[in-house]
Order: sequence, then structure tokens, then C-alpha cells
Amino acid sequence: MTLTTPWEELVTSALLGTDRRTPPADVMAPGRDAPVALLDAAALHTLRRRAGLLPARAAARPEPAPPDDRRELPEPARRRLSQLLADRSAPAGTGGRRGTTPDLTELLPQWLTAANDQGYRAPAAALPALLDAARGRNDLRPYALAFAGPRGLWLARFNPDWKFALRGASGGAVLPGAQDTEAVRQLWEQGLFAERVALLAAVRTRDPDAARALLATTWSTERAEDRLMFLDSLRAGLSDLDEPFLEEALSDRSRNVRATAAELLSALPNSALAARMAERAATCVSLDRTGGPTGPTVVVEAPHECDADMQRDGVSATPPSGRGERSWWLGQLVEATPLSIWPGRLGDRTPEEIVALPVLDDWTDELHAAWCRAAVRQRDARWARALLGPPAASPAIGPGASSLAERAKLLATLPAPDRASWVAEFIAAHGLSEAFQLLGVCAVPWSGPLGRAVVDALDIARDGGSYPWSFSGVMGLAERCLDPAEAPHLDILTATPDESESASPGAGGYWSEAFQRLVSTLRLRAAMLSELSEPSELSDAPTPPDETADSPGA
Repeated sequence: MTLTTPWEELVTSALLGTDRRTPPADVMAPGRDAPVALLDAAALHTLRRRAGLLPARAAARPEPAPPDDRRELPEPARRRLSQLLADRSAPAGTGGRRGTTPDLTELLPQWLTAANDQGYRAPAAALPALLDAARGRNDLRPYALAFAGPRGLWLARFNPDWKFALRGASGGAVLPGAQDTEAVRQLWEQGLFAERVALLAAVRTRDPDAARALLATTWSTERAEDRLMFLDSLRAGLSDLDEPFLEEALSDRSRNVRATAAELLSALPNSALAARMAERAATCVSLDRTGGPTGPTVVVEAPHECDADMQRDGVSATPPSGRGERSWWLGQLVEATPLSIWPGRLGDRTPEEIVALPVLDDWTDELHAAWCRAAVRQRDARWARALLGPPAASPAIGPGASSLAERAKLLATLPAPDRASWVAEFIAAHGLSEAFQLLGVCAVPWSGPLGRAVVDALDIARDGGSYPWSFSGVMGLAERCLDPAEAPHLDILTATPDESESASPGAGGYWSEAFQRLVSTLRLRAAMLSELSEPSELSDAPTPPDETADSPGA
């Protein structure tokens, strides 16, 4: 069969139908139906076109994945990782209940943290599933990418779905050593943005001065959004040596860059900006020593204007909607002022005595809120303790921080044992209804006193007939944060209690399931940590033959 009809005509006949447009003569054969002849011609045309294709030029082979010298996972931990990445979450029970089975998806971040802390590398076969899991969960990304390491970043370049891994990372490239100054300079001047961010962070970790000098070489030519990102990297290892560079950044053409530079400078108590802010704040806050019914009081005179010098130092002139200008300016001045000036300014008093002083004209909340932000920014634990006040004090009438969000930020400045102790006493005094945010800043696993305070509060809520689902958030937090060693002490709580008349219908069964799930999760976490432990040489050695098997007394 000789076929000369173009492909386009065959397509036209097929679209219109052979009844309306008869196929060309060279397609038709005597005695054949037109539709069959058209399909045969199309098949012949397709075969001829495919046979005439020339092979395409082979694409360049990708560079090999970079090495990862971290330790290999023990086999039990490898199997556990596969189970966690399979997303085998706990099946939902009836009535919206979670049942008694641990939720594996909530344990993956903790497993990754432990694996990273012990210096393990991700198995190559697990990298695709690991990147897929990180793509769907922002909270998982830092741990997953750290575990995936350079090979995970290398693999992410070949799948658009994993491009998130390349943002703010080296893009899979191996960063040059700090001693190779020429390679560092070339990558800084010619690399992709993600590579440059990773390079600056790496150099900053090893040599803060070298990182600052590297940034200065191209600072004036960088885009505003890039300058902001690079400037933010100076938070790590911030010191007085960074002050000259940050002072220059106060004159940057970008408002966001200026604001970030001012924030960093205010975190340096010895900086010139901190001194300027202290001078301004001192004119606004003073002590009235004349006395009265309440004794010495704090007097506040908020600024009447926000001049150009204040704006250059990072004070925003325009307040948010619903906020007064003067209170807005005052808060920014006090927030950026070194806390060390206030004892001398307010009668040589301690921070505890200062926050207890009455403040005239309803400025208490504004002044204390600014001191809270200053304590968080300057990481001042003593002021944080003073502003937190006693744990047993009512959250509504505390000496400084009036909101739980402020208290959580202040707690984060304290050493981990102090945080746990304060929150444990808070829970003992006020229960769990207002403690969720505070628990979120406590180190994991929770200390013994904190864990027992949480469990005791849950037990009290159960015995009091409280709505069990009201505590599902705290229960979920306990599953992730309670010390696994507490599991044997909780078995008594897994029994279904007798329900009182005032209890919610079915609450006893819910509480029993919740405590069963808690105990199961704690035991699973203990097993996970055990699997990540380095196998001993004895366990790796071959098992000797059982000599007693063939002995006469066996």
C-alpha cells in the first residue's frame, strides 16, 4: 500500500466523519469500509513517522551526590523511620475519638531530632519519602532537611515538588572551607541566592568577623530583600564588633533594613544606639520621691513628637490602628533601652522592686509591656523573672506580663530548669486551662515536677467530671513531651472511672482511652530512643554456639 495522503487530511476526515468526507483514493481499497481503511492508513502513517525518528542527544549525566560522612542508622531505627514516614496515623475512633493507638505522625519530628543529635545520616532509599513529608509540613522541614543532609538537597534539585528544600540552603552544593578564601569569594560573588545565604551562615558560624567583611564587599549592590535576609544572619553571634556595620545600615534606603539594624543594635547594651535610646527614655520615665499614700511612684511623660533622629534609630512614627501616637513612641523607646539603666534611674531598686512600683496616670500596662519586650530582646533573665512574678499570682494581676503570650516569651529567656519549675507551680495553682502556651516553651522531655504537675491536673480534671475533649490539646502535648520513664506510673489512670452524676456522658471512657494512648505513646517513644542508641560491640558480635545443646545434661 503506497500512502501519499498527508497526515493532516487523515485527521480532517476522522474529525468530520467518513460519511461527510470520503477518505482519499490512495487510502481506500476495493471492498473495504471507509472507517476501517482510514484507521489502517492512520496506523501506517504513525508507524512510518515513528520509524523515521532519530535518537535524541543524550542529556548530560548529573554530578554525583555529595558525600555524607555521618553514621549509618541502626537497622531497627531504619525500620522505625520507614514506619513513621508511611504516615500510619492512629485510626479515628467512634464519635471523633482518637482511640488508644499512638499517632505516629506526631512523633516524627521527635525521632528526627534525636537522630540529628546523634549524628546519623538518612538512608538513601528514605530520602524521597522524607522530602515528601517535609513538603506537606512546615514544622517538619528544619528537622527533615538537617537529617537529609547534602544528599537530600542534591536530590531536591531534580523534582520541582521539592524546591522548598533549596530555599535558604546551599542547593545541594558543597560549601568551600573557610580557609579557601578564593573559593568563598567566588561562590559569594557568583553563586545562587540560596547558596550565598548558606555560605554566609556557615562563615558566620566559624568566623563572625570574616562573615561581616564578606557581606560588606557587596552590600551596596544587593537588592533590598536580599540585604534584609543577609542582615538577619548577623543575629547568630551578634557582638559589639558588629556595631559599626549596623550603624551604617541605619541609613539604608530600605525601611525594613533600617528597622532590623535598629533592633539588632538595641540588643547590644553598649551600642551608641542603646545609649541614645536610654537618654530619650530617661526623659520620659522618672521617680516621684515626694511620697504620698502609696509612697514613691513612677511618673511617665510620653514623647510629644517623633523626630528624624528617632526615626533613623528605628522608631516607627505611624502607630497601628487604634493605638495612640505618644504611647506607641514611648513603648518603642523603652523597649530599645538597656534595662540596666532603670535601677539607677528609679532609686537603686531591684527589678522586682521596680515592677512593683505604682505608675501614675494609667501608664502601667504600657510601661510594663515595653519592659517585657526589652527583657526578651536583651535575654535578661532577672528582669524576666521580675516581670513574670510569682507563679501562684493570678494571670490578670501579675506584676508585669499581663498576657499568657508575654509570659511565654519571658519564660523562654530563663534556663530550662527554671522554666519547668515556674510552669509546674503555675499549673498547681491555676490548672491547665491557661497553661498550654506556657508548656510550649518548656524543654522536652519535661522535668519530673512539671510532668507530674500536668498529670495531676489531668487526673483532677477527670475526677471533677470535666469535659474530656477540652484537654485534648494538653493530652497531645503530654504524649510528645512527657518523660517516657513516667509510663509505668500512669497505668493506674488507664482504668475507666466510675462516672458521677455531674460528669459528661461517656467522659469516663474517653479519659480511659486518652490515658491508654498516653501510656502507649510513652512506651513507643522509649523504644524509638532505644533503637537510635549506638549498638554495643557485644550485640554486634556473632553469637557463640550453644555448647550445652549437645551436652549429656541438656
